[in-house]
Amino acid sequence: MLKPRRKPSWELPESALTDEQAYLNRRRFLAALGLGSISAGALALGGRNLIERAAAQDAPELAKLSAKRNAAYAVAERSQTAAPAPMRYNNFYEFTTNKEAVWELAQGFSLDPYALRVSGMVEKPGAIPLETVEQLGLEERIYRFRCVEAWSMTVPWIGVPLRKLLEHVGVKPGAKYVSFVSFYDPKQAPGQRTQTWYKWPYYEALRLDEAMSDLTLLVTGIYGRRLPPQNGAPLRLIVPWKYGFKSAKSIVQLKVTDKKPPTFWHDSQPKEYSWLSNVEPEVPHPRWSQARERHLTKKGAAGLSFEELETLPYNGYAQQVAKLYPGAGKKKK
Repeated sequence: MLKPRRKPSWELPESALTDEQAYLNRRRFLAALGLGSISAGALALGGRNLIERAAAQDAPELAKLSAKRNAAYAVAERSQTAAPAPMRYNNFYEFTTNKEAVWELAQGFSLDPYALRVSGMVEKPGAIPLETVEQLGLEERIYRFRCVEAWSMTVPWIGVPLRKLLEHVGVKPGAKYVSFVSFYDPKQAPGQRTQTWYKWPYYEALRLDEAMSDLTLLVTGIYGRRLPPQNGAPLRLIVPWKYGFKSAKSIVQLKVTDKKPPTFWHDSQPKEYSWLSNVEPEVPHPRWSQARERHLTKKGAAGLSFEELETLPYNGYAQQVAKLYPGAGKKKK
């Protein structure tokens, strides 16, 4: 950092950050709320409502999730996404299809106790606590986030490269894919009760080379704090060069395999969603263009505000990942 350097096209300045906002994770912030003595049983009997009321209002300043910012990851051409837009505008069909209602419906959601179940072609299968994942080396990275619906955000995530977890469990020779399964709990997630035409729980997958890309993150925090429920607590995937639905939320299972796994939206509507689902502005969705996007800038008294931007190939990460797709532009499989 002592030498002047030329910024790559994908680097983001400090000014491109969405304003920091306080986030609440029930399990990890009990002490900060002064509720550390509440037992799991008491929470089940109503203590959780007390916590979620605090979260829905102005929560007290809580301890931050400690992680050093990785200056190599940033974006130069994006305007700031101001709080509270990223906390109040989410796709999470497990709760509702209404983006602006997800946060409220998800306030009582938790996976506690939590562990990521790892299986398949690995040397060390088993349940991995969130703390173990974080001990592999948390860092903060600022990424573009592009939804298939042609809206986008600029977000500082805190997480661990998925590669580090795969190295930790030891991938066996011959493995080709990594699959992910999200939670299934209709009692907590109303969308899983009412939207029975979807094949719950949510499931996604990556090729092993995509999973091993240094860009691919297992995320436990956002804006310097732990993930709130609507953003995929306690652990989610972020694959910034792919459309947002590839970044599965609230993951509970990870499996390494030599067989190509199915994926949720490709199974549901294969003519509209490819298995790869890279951000390719020259490849339109059957019902809309992907050449431009609406970048979410803020949410205030007047509602949501967007600015229209040109969509970049691979969401601006072509320098890092284009080599993974030598046949790009041809028919997608």
